[in-house]
Amino acid sequence: QVQLVESGGGLVQTGGSLRLSCAVSRRTFATYRIAWFRQAPGREREFVAAISWSGGSTNYGDPVKGRFTISRDNAKDLVYLQMNSLKPEDTAVYYCAADATLPWVASTGPYNYWGQGTQVTVSS
Repeated sequence: QVQLVESGGGLVQTGGSLRLSCAVSRRTFATYRIAWFRQAPGREREFVAAISWSGGSTNYGDPVKGRFTISRDNAKDLVYLQMNSLKPEDTAVYYCAADATLPWVASTGPYNYWGQGTQVTVSS
């Protein structure tokens, strides 16, 4: 069992930066791989980034590669998504997700636990 709460979304201009946070609240000692997904109105949910429990493995979707960085601080129960060089096409609701299966793998899926999402809007 785990609860995820995203924060840090907002309005930013093209080329700007934003850092999202995901608070991971565990009810057991299970370990989890964590991922960020995003979904814009009228579009399919899209994989953004994933990180293994230890942080030793990461994975990024092609549209954000080189611009976004995922990291985690397990001591603080936080996962971050640093977003740089933002573009209007990055506008979406960003979701944090977790799964206990193969937690050492930064997988694109599946993920069983989801946060409520945080809105990111990039103005042009």
